[in-house]
Amino acid sequence: MRYFFLSFLLFTISNSLRAQQLSATSPDKNIKLEISVINGSPYFQVFYQNEEFLGKSPLGLLSSAGDFTKGLKLINSKTAKIQESYKLDRSKVSQVNYKANEITYSFTNTNNETLNIIFRVTDTDVAFSYQIPKSTKNTGNCIIEKEITGFKLPSKSTTFITPQAPPLSGWEKTKPSYEEEYTREQPIATKSQYGLGFTFPALFHVEDKGWLLISETGISGNYPGTRLSDASLDGIYTVTFPQEGENNHQGPITASGILPMQTSWKTITLGKTLKPIVESTASTNVVKPLIKTSKIFNAGRASWSWIVWQDESCNYNDQKTFINLAADMKCEYILIDALWDVNIGKEKIAELVDYAKSKNVGVLLWYNSNGNWNTAPQTPKNKMNTQEVRRAEMQWLQQIGVKGLKIDFFGGDKQETMKLYHDILVDAAEFGLNINFHGATLPRGWERMYPNYMTSEAVLASENLVFQQAFSDRYPSTATIYPFTRNTVASMDFGPVFLNKRLHREANKGTIRKTTDAFEMATAVVFFSAVQHWGITPENLGEKPAYLFDYLKNVPTVWDETVFIDGYPGKYCVIARRKNTKWYVAAINGENTTKTITVSLPMLKGKNVSIISDGEGQESKFSTKKLENDSYNLELSANGGTVLFMP
Repeated sequence: MRYFFLSFLLFTISNSLRAQQLSATSPDKNIKLEISVINGSPYFQVFYQNEEFLGKSPLGLLSSAGDFTKGLKLINSKTAKIQESYKLDRSKVSQVNYKANEITYSFTNTNNETLNIIFRVTDTDVAFSYQIPKSTKNTGNCIIEKEITGFKLPSKSTTFITPQAPPLSGWEKTKPSYEEEYTREQPIATKSQYGLGFTFPALFHVEDKGWLLISETGISGNYPGTRLSDASLDGIYTVTFPQEGENNHQGPITASGILPMQTSWKTITLGKTLKPIVESTASTNVVKPLIKTSKIFNAGRASWSWIVWQDESCNYNDQKTFINLAADMKCEYILIDALWDVNIGKEKIAELVDYAKSKNVGVLLWYNSNGNWNTAPQTPKNKMNTQEVRRAEMQWLQQIGVKGLKIDFFGGDKQETMKLYHDILVDAAEFGLNINFHGATLPRGWERMYPNYMTSEAVLASENLVFQQAFSDRYPSTATIYPFTRNTVASMDFGPVFLNKRLHREANKGTIRKTTDAFEMATAVVFFSAVQHWGITPENLGEKPAYLFDYLKNVPTVWDETVFIDGYPGKYCVIARRKNTKWYVAAINGENTTKTITVSLPMLKGKNVSIISDGEGQESKFSTKKLENDSYNLELSANGGTVLFMP
């Protein structure tokens, strides 16, 4: 990274101590950040092309090192230009060229205690973090009791956000776990479902001006995961710390650390269209890798019996069947889900690992995260929550050749819990194990911070297709919201691609799938997860055309480039992704009516492409053609889809 300190300030400060004002811009000058101090209270505003996207929004925090919520005075500033190029190997892009203007504003309170607020402004994002420095007065531990950070949205904005769930709610008291339904263009003053605010990321349609996404990143056990309050009557959402009851009342809701202490980063991505939202790397731009290792952690695809065949499939013979399915599909992994320790046992699991290895398939094993913070009975449990037991278990897993873990049921965002995520990732990296978190918090920059982090659920995922017909009915529309919200900030383990007409081991039972086969193929691209757990079952291979499986055998799970093509949350989505020199363009229709969408695909101009598109009913059809020009008409059936890809 190169820092260029400027010889002059990029703002002006009025002579009045009662109203200080300053401003900074993005490198391309389209985004303008304005800071003001009014009667001792700091605020920020964000403009895009001279239109206000965020109104005067409060800044500040209350801590044991000082009250920085009032009586503040701007005393200093420091500016820098940041240029950094970095690589990602388990993400939606592989190369990031990060350019930002950084401005650090220093404030003092009435006791002459100092708070720094660091802003970074790129051409698409504003990110900021608080830093409390060490001083002669404050040298040791610090507790941050709350932030008063807020975001004031224009009055006619609408939302695509998920409500915060009450602690110890849901199945076996496993919530909150970021598994709630998204709002669909609700007015900003609408109260959340449970009256507890909303989780990150939060997408706003800013009147007729454009789009804005607020999220959080940069947490490694150093801070609790935060959320947004319900909006005030004037449209201000305030940052809120976890609820006391989370994780069964274990651990404080506050943040603690040793001075100098820095908070998480809040990120704001904005633009006239959804393009900067989909393509943003804000969550990884402001973090750094935390672990150095020579071990290689590979992304890939996985077979998974549980999602359709459920608990009864966790037996030796069925898992052997799904190892064979993984081999037939050229999957890198098989996921063996809950209760394997009871139904199969450690000795037989070792046999399955050896058998999978003979088929060039790696084994991923499920674990319950908990001590006593929920009542979920699934085992193995009490293996991941304490270091000594965890490391002994991981050593055994390494010895028998297991490649990774899916760890479930965390139930909270307190700093103590965020530290557990961090500790699991650090220990697992040492033992060569990749990690997938379920029933879990939003990952916050972890794709860059940890070499073995693969994916997280943190969304209302595909198990609900099996559990609820109502969710299955809504799924086409819901699927078109995720690429603009949850999945744009981090890897999302939804568990896509189903071909069973009914989601059950027996053909005449279970929920009814409402999407077309081409829609399901498209989700392999539209949804990004470094490890993708398919909903494919063995019988599908004899029931469906071979071209579907040829496509799935080769579709990547990590990408070199991601490009937004077209879409609207809840209605449709078209995304292009590239791996090496090959492009995949995928479209899904979230509505129960046919749709023709004309899109520009310059990356495919003059190229020969294969096309999986909607046929009769749920069936698909396959074709090839050379695209002579940029323009292409996507003909989508109701709840349908299309994939164009370079062979």
